[in-house]
Amino acid sequence: MTLAVPAVVATAAAADSPGFLSPSGVEIAFVLVGLVTFAAAIVTVTTKQLVHAALWLVVALGGLAVEYLLLTAEFIAWVQVLIYVGSVVVLLLFGLMLTRAPIGRSPDADSPNRWAALTVAVASAAALVWVVVDAFRTTWIDLDEVQGSTAVTGSILFKHWVLPFEALSVLLLAALVGAIVLSRKKNAEAAPAADAPGKPGKPGAPEGEGTR
Repeated sequence: MTLAVPAVVATAAAADSPGFLSPSGVEIAFVLVGLVTFAAAIVTVTTKQLVHAALWLVVALGGLAVEYLLLTAEFIAWVQVLIYVGSVVVLLLFGLMLTRAPIGRSPDADSPNRWAALTVAVASAAALVWVVVDAFRTTWIDLDEVQGSTAVTGSILFKHWVLPFEALSVLLLAALVGAIVLSRKKNAEAAPAADAPGKPGKPGAPEGEGTR
């Protein structure tokens, strides 16, 4: 009799807990948006058109914002839109403009280290999935309550994640400064070539040339 009571309690708890065989509409939408985000991320790192890569990055980051909304973390979702979609992507586009990246296909937008990069990416993804599944194996999020409130997010961010947050800002600043340095270097190299003697219509050209 005493052994039957825990069995009944366990059966009732299993019946009340959600399962993978009866997903809700939010869970289905979460999976679909996740697949679209994953596909956009794959195209971002495989396309040979730099501008298209930046635009597909917008789709990937926007998909993450939608995922946060589906998890009732509205504040995190809007931070994702404002900071990443609105700031990081704009910074990347400015870098493309300052370095005068080609609009079409870039033959040099490939690397012989593709397989090494793919191996590292797959290993990192597998490790991340394993850590998340192991940490939240039996944890279910109550979507009826708001999860990403400003109080909790601010407290965690400025207590435990201050150093990574500031390091990210320094990294973005370094990327912007590097883009400006590269653009000025290319302009300085192009100016002597344009002013070289013998060019039609350019200063220093012999008389009679560049006027026909």
